[in-house]
Amino acid sequence: MNELTGATETTGATTTAVVLAGYGPVGQAFVDRLARDGEALARRHGVRPRVAAVRASAAQCRPDAGGSVPPRSRWDPARPLDETFDRTGARVFVQAVPSSPGLRERAAEEALAALRRGIHVVTATKSHLLTHWRDLDAAARAGGSMIRISGATGAALPAGDLSRTSLRGLDCRTIRACPNGTATFVLDRLAEGDTLGDAIRAAQLRGIAEADPSADLSGDDAATKVRLLAALAWGWDPAEVRVRAEPVDGTTARRALAAAARSRRLRAVAGAAVAEPGVVRVRLEETEAGDPLHALTGPEKAAVFGCPDAGDVTVSGGRSSPVGAALALVKDTVEVTAARTGFH
Repeated sequence: MNELTGATETTGATTTAVVLAGYGPVGQAFVDRLARDGEALARRHGVRPRVAAVRASAAQCRPDAGGSVPPRSRWDPARPLDETFDRTGARVFVQAVPSSPGLRERAAEEALAALRRGIHVVTATKSHLLTHWRDLDAAARAGGSMIRISGATGAALPAGDLSRTSLRGLDCRTIRACPNGTATFVLDRLAEGDTLGDAIRAAQLRGIAEADPSADLSGDDAATKVRLLAALAWGWDPAEVRVRAEPVDGTTARRALAAAARSRRLRAVAGAAVAEPGVVRVRLEETEAGDPLHALTGPEKAAVFGCPDAGDVTVSGGRSSPVGAALALVKDTVEVTAARTGFH
């Protein structure tokens, strides 16, 4: 292995060492995907990411040659992150830790440390993106590294990629999105006559909603994702964005039923506009046929980017699940490590 790059050349593919922080459902799915799809990634993209270390709050381990992670009882005490980077020759630091206030500072400190060393950061963790955006950007520029956040902006929905690069030159002026699958699912169940409690339980039984769905139903999660999309598209600092959110609550069932009676669907729509800088609004809107947000069913998500001359650009679908988030991490890991020549 090249100790400076953390890469080796095997059969024409570059094997790149990855350090993973967080081993919950998303982290586990990420490890499994790399172990399962490593050969396919090498053939298709010329890069084979390999998880060289997995870190939790107080312990860490090194997977075996096949990518299998040992049982927790065999993990070692956590070592300083810089030491782990040195020992593994890491080129990518992947974050799959919960987006909780209590973990925000640690997530920020670890991401900043990686970026300053020239190690790329791929994250599904949102909390530190909202508070340390400018610092993370400055650290990446200083270290010559990249940070990618697809897993934080919609799991497998590639809305972040659109905001970051694909809309360049199209003069995008508005973002209108339903980026929270739980809210969409619950609103559809309310329109079918369920109570709010029944709709939430149905979402939880299907693995769509968290045990505590308050961030989904308050509009906070949708607002967070649009804050990040606006930051990518227009350079907003998420920490300075003001949020105005209308929740899904006990009064919403009546509105959902009324909308359904008019062949409409009630949606929790998060929006931002260049004309109103630094503001994200989440509204309960009645949508009509022909609106991409009206067409969503179950936990599906979508984002519509309004470009006056180019026309609206819409992305929809993308599984909202640990596997979907893990695939977003895989995609971003490949992007920051694969060679870019020709059509690639």
